[in-house]
Amino acid sequence: MDYRKYGGTYYARMDKGDEIIRCILELCRKENISSAVFSGIGGCSGAEIQTFIPETGSFETQTLTGMLELASLNGNVVTDEAGSYYHHTHAVFSYKDGSRHCMAAGHIRSITVLYTAEIELRPVTGGAIKRKYDAETGTGFWDFA
Repeated sequence: MDYRKYGGTYYARMDKGDEIIRCILELCRKENISSAVFSGIGGCSGAEIQTFIPETGSFETQTLTGMLELASLNGNVVTDEAGSYYHHTHAVFSYKDGSRHCMAAGHIRSITVLYTAEIELRPVTGGAIKRKYDAETGTGFWDFA
């Protein structure tokens, strides 16, 4: 990963073999960014997509491999009271299955870069967004600090 800050926004290029979520969290830790939103595009070789199942309170995971066009990546990074980092990321991928063009989308666990990914990360300014645990769903939501 290589990145630069222009104005208040970070621009990151991720290269073959980089795992996008890990790189985003690494950038935030290194730059002391406690809350941010991000978006991106790229070419990927693998992704773990999750769908939350409310009845069981768990995620079902689908693994994709092969040439995946990362058509849209959107997410956020927040920290909790202990300073632990969390991401909430969704993505849309296009890929070929034989002669068919297919799409897959959902909550992202991981994405591996095939040739490049281009990410724009915008830290929250003038305040902070933290993570608050929600017992009903067993997950965390935004808490405005």
